[in-house]
Amino acid sequence: MFRKTMLLTVAVAFCALTAQAESKYGLQEGSPSLKSAGALAFGPDGILFVADAKQATVYALDTEDTKGDPSGAKFEIEALDKAIADLLGATPRDIRINDLAVNPLSGNLYLSVSRGRGPESIPVLLRIDGANRISEVSLKKISFSKAAIPNPPADAVSGQGRRRRNNRTQSITDIGYIDGRLFVAGLSNEEFASKLTSIPFPFKSVKGGTSVEIFHGAHGRFETRSPIRTFTAYKIGNENHLLAAYTCTPLVKFKISDLKAGKKLKGTTIAELGNRNNPLDMFVYKKGDKDYLLIANTSRGVMKVSTSAIGEIEGITDRISGTAGLKYETIDALKGVTQLDRLNDSYAVALVVDDSGSANLTTIALP
Repeated sequence: MFRKTMLLTVAVAFCALTAQAESKYGLQEGSPSLKSAGALAFGPDGILFVADAKQATVYALDTEDTKGDPSGAKFEIEALDKAIADLLGATPRDIRINDLAVNPLSGNLYLSVSRGRGPESIPVLLRIDGANRISEVSLKKISFSKAAIPNPPADAVSGQGRRRRNNRTQSITDIGYIDGRLFVAGLSNEEFASKLTSIPFPFKSVKGGTSVEIFHGAHGRFETRSPIRTFTAYKIGNENHLLAAYTCTPLVKFKISDLKAGKKLKGTTIAELGNRNNPLDMFVYKKGDKDYLLIANTSRGVMKVSTSAIGEIEGITDRISGTAGLKYETIDALKGVTQLDRLNDSYAVALVVDDSGSANLTTIALP
């Protein structure tokens, strides 16, 4: 009788632990069906957030990748696009690397990739470990949850000539996990189209986002339909902020506590970094006793932006010519950088496209 009671107790305890594991962060085992894979961000305990702009949905995936040494991580892979193509049975021309993110727990690198071109391309997630080995992240029987973004643009092509586009591809332009919430930037189908949506994690429900408005100094006007291209979190004084970069290239700060569902918020433009340019990726890092932003751009190289005056600088509210606001320098040694993320306190990992068009993965010292 005692033995049966003990066995029953052990079985009940095992079932309870299993149920607890399965319900961690509300994740359930299954096979998520991604239609696209764009912006990436890491949350707690190796949870990887993946933006699926085609479905206007963010997925949370349990990578179970929680052990490693980020302080010693370094990546060097020449012709990464070819290596990925060989792995996936494609050609380098059919491979598009959309984003990369470092797992802060393991130091492993994750990539979102499109195999093929156009609307029929296939989304793929890849992992690169400390030995620079590339493997596919399986989406079969993985613990996951998802959150749909309200009021996305229609999944349809509109416009003429250079303005012909499908705005659904911009329903999610960047994501970031900050203090228990996932922040999602992108376009909606509303009049004030540019949105910042804050989603508590674990995912339960999604409220409407905040409509964000900015003054674009190079254009000399307020704008509500241009989406944030990339953003990062930064504390100014005792207040958490999002620093967001837009096309042509306003840098804007938003106080996180002011981001309210269903409200409209005007950001403060703290720099104009030059027109005819798209910002691609950005993060904050410390060098000595000072903080800097590192921003990769399509046309203006990698910028190192000083944050020393970020708390007291006046917002730009008049048309300007050239650049204005926070001071920056262009890092001449970093050319062709299309994606980057911080590895640790001393290094970043960067995807660099060379003159031949080949995409190379490399580790760079923080400038």
